[in-house]
Amino acid sequence: MIFTKIRDPRFITIRRGGTLTDADHHLLALWAATCAEHVLHFFEEAKPDDNRPRIAIEMTRAWVRGEIPMKQAHQTAFIANAAAKEVSGAAKEAALAAGQAVAVAHVAAHELGAAAYAIKAAKAAVSENGRDEAGRKECEWQRQQLPDAIRELVLDDQKLRNHVCWFAFDY
Repeated sequence: MIFTKIRDPRFITIRRGGTLTDADHHLLALWAATCAEHVLHFFEEAKPDDNRPRIAIEMTRAWVRGEIPMKQAHQTAFIANAAAKEVSGAAKEAALAAGQAVAVAHVAAHELGAAAYAIKAAKAAVSENGRDEAGRKECEWQRQQLPDAIRELVLDDQKLRNHVCWFAFDY
């Protein structure tokens, strides 16, 4: 669960009554794809012949370029999530990150889910005593990737929804 009961209008596009521009929606999707791709190797090491999460990340970028409609991108999220059901640990979290990334096309607020699952993947990939450090490093890396145009929006969203994202952004 990565959503709060009331949707933040900053993550609803202008044409749907919110304040999010299409350009910023695209930046959110690209950032989410970058976060998911950063940990994708955990899934690919576990299931080298399964490209569903990678395809989800590619479809995110294809949606941003206008090559596929939102509906097609949204459907790809279910495919990545199905791949997650077949693995555990870091691999599962990485596949879920990819599913969240492509779901940004449908609901921009999924951007935080992609980042949170990527942090969970990084933490799950190490021994228990190294998890806090791995989470901190992944969170810092993600923040370094944020485009200036959406930096403040995402950092504020991390503060507001941290509690529904397993406190992944405590760093």
